[in-house]
Amino acid sequence: MSQTYDQLPAAGSFWSMRRLPDMDEAQFSQWQNLLEHRTGITLTTERRSFLETNLGIRMREIGCGSYQDYYNQIVSGPGAIREWTILVDRLTVQETRFFRDADAFRLVADYVLTRPREQLRKGPLEAWSVGCSTGEEPYTLAMILNECMAQLALKPLFGVTGSDISQPVLDKARRGRFSQRKLQGMDPDRQARYFSQTDQNTVEIVRGIRDRVCFARLNVLDLDRAPMHGMNIIFCQNLLIYFRRWRRREIVRKLAGYLAPGGLLVLGQGELTDWQPPELQRVPSEHVLAWIKRSTDEE
Repeated sequence: MSQTYDQLPAAGSFWSMRRLPDMDEAQFSQWQNLLEHRTGITLTTERRSFLETNLGIRMREIGCGSYQDYYNQIVSGPGAIREWTILVDRLTVQETRFFRDADAFRLVADYVLTRPREQLRKGPLEAWSVGCSTGEEPYTLAMILNECMAQLALKPLFGVTGSDISQPVLDKARRGRFSQRKLQGMDPDRQARYFSQTDQNTVEIVRGIRDRVCFARLNVLDLDRAPMHGMNIIFCQNLLIYFRRWRRREIVRKLAGYLAPGGLLVLGQGELTDWQPPELQRVPSEHVLAWIKRSTDEE
């Protein structure tokens, strides 16, 4: 029986079934250079399949048949800015969860609890989550700071800023809604204190915590434009691994410039080796890579 027009596969179905050609060396190098120039991210040869997969998914969605055509669209097409935003979101979003690095968050709590109380009474404690993705990390920081202030019998004067290059993940973070599985491993008391059930599979951050967290779009290559200053805590984990060694040092140097004297900088283990930032003093810890910013008279 002949197939009617209504029964024909949609154009999107055709593209989803069509196999894309392999990416050659010149094309891969072209994409590597674009990503590093615009985001600082270094894509190694071992991650070529990751790039091909994510490019291929997006190309099939919009009906683009070659890597070169899609590259041209990203660089100079009429919707280049919007398309680049979508692609960056696909290539940079990482799986995360609340209290992901328990040792690091314990270090943050110890840091706050050992601050002079008169210092904490002077003004709000400011924390910054760099590369915050969908918000689990900055919300976790807010929970930690809230508990520390309660333990010290102080008013909860604190604020947390989360920044990321991806606008779509920031939009998700602002909503403060998460799947139930994101809470796996979290203490039940904390779950009850900081989340409310919205439906069978979704929870929402309570307003008391959500109102103390704000989000801003920021590329770490543009740290000079960051609207922060005098931060007490900067948390930057699982981000620097994507950058070249010299750029990691440059990013850390700039982050240190945003710390208040005595401020705490927390990185991921192994993200920065064989280098001691001159204005920072290493925190003695076997499980966490962290520094305290020296006061002016110590430098």
